[in-house]
Amino acid sequence: MSQPEVMEFVSSEVEKNPFLEFTGSSHRAYPDLPFVSTGQTSGQDFAHQLEDSVSLRQHLSQQIRSLHRDSEATEAALIIVDELEDDGYLRFDEADLASQHHLSEGKVAEGLRIVQSCDPIGVGARTLMECLRLQLLDLDQLDEPMRRLLSNLHLLANGDRAELARLCGVSAAELSALTSLLRSLDPKPGLKFNSSTVQFTIPDVIILKSDSGALSVELNSAAFPRVAVDRTYARELSSKSPESKAFVSEYMTNADWLVRSLRQRADTIHRVSTDIVFHQIRFFSEGAKALRPLTRRSVADRLTLHETTVGRVTTGKYLSSEQGVLELRSFFSSSIPSVSGVAAFSARAVQERIRNLIDREDSGRPLSDDSIVNFLREDGIDIARRTVAKYRDVMGVPSSQQRRRRNRMK
Repeated sequence: MSQPEVMEFVSSEVEKNPFLEFTGSSHRAYPDLPFVSTGQTSGQDFAHQLEDSVSLRQHLSQQIRSLHRDSEATEAALIIVDELEDDGYLRFDEADLASQHHLSEGKVAEGLRIVQSCDPIGVGARTLMECLRLQLLDLDQLDEPMRRLLSNLHLLANGDRAELARLCGVSAAELSALTSLLRSLDPKPGLKFNSSTVQFTIPDVIILKSDSGALSVELNSAAFPRVAVDRTYARELSSKSPESKAFVSEYMTNADWLVRSLRQRADTIHRVSTDIVFHQIRFFSEGAKALRPLTRRSVADRLTLHETTVGRVTTGKYLSSEQGVLELRSFFSSSIPSVSGVAAFSARAVQERIRNLIDREDSGRPLSDDSIVNFLREDGIDIARRTVAKYRDVMGVPSSQQRRRRNRMK
């Protein structure tokens, strides 16, 4: 469960059990770290603040579970929902998703189709063109001229309406009608959820660095609910009658179970976080370029946990360090082979290298994908041109021709 879901669950359990008391979070001072103290003093106060806000992930998950698809397709769809950005786009490579979660690429594709069939229309798109196409399909407005317009959005951005009208086979007036329809669509359909509410990220884990440079992994007590059992009240009530004793026994069992579950959850998050930090130790001094290949399965095997448990405690959980506040699942990445075959590179680290190469390129002579392949192979990374193109698309980086055209306009 995510942090809000856990807190809501605790709140409801407190309301049902007379021996539980929600005491809020204890607070340790980390003045330089970006987290917000919840400051709740009771379960009822917290439940009042939760109200009825629904996140994009909750909205989509409810729809997917109601479809009653086969289990693998549903699992793939829910995994994709977890990987969506706040604007509703999927910028995570599908092959990497399949590899990390041990699903076939066919099931991932089927899961993506399920997500893209959900409301709001356009979520799950990988590009702006796909997002608009999904909405036009839903409106039954995707005719041939509109298809050609979608394929040439760069001309619309450049203001080349004459060439665009010629390619679409329409008049200037008809082109205006097409572009007006296009502008009525939502390019970021996910942002309509909770868009009016300022969202604060409270890191669950804090990485502290000692004077010697050693790192320590600590749980942020402000992010975890604190529940106490009122045993004095329980003893007083149980001594009144056999019926009272039976009543107290049942509720105390439930109360102790909740307390143990919360402790176990916190312990699991700490163990998984520590393993991730140990494996990705260079990231905290060198940044994303130093990320190593890491999968949920490898963490689960080392800690003797189930892979789905690792997935649950890294989704929606955040880590704060000098590198910023990052979701724990962002440290997972599939591997790219090395030229020597001795070591492997993280896919995320390779993407960072691609971005750095493009950021430093000559604006008059943008690097082609083949050139990027050659530079990466000089660094020992064995990568295919199509993989570079795929990663470039995932990062939202235009092709060399599009970058050259954009630079000329500037």
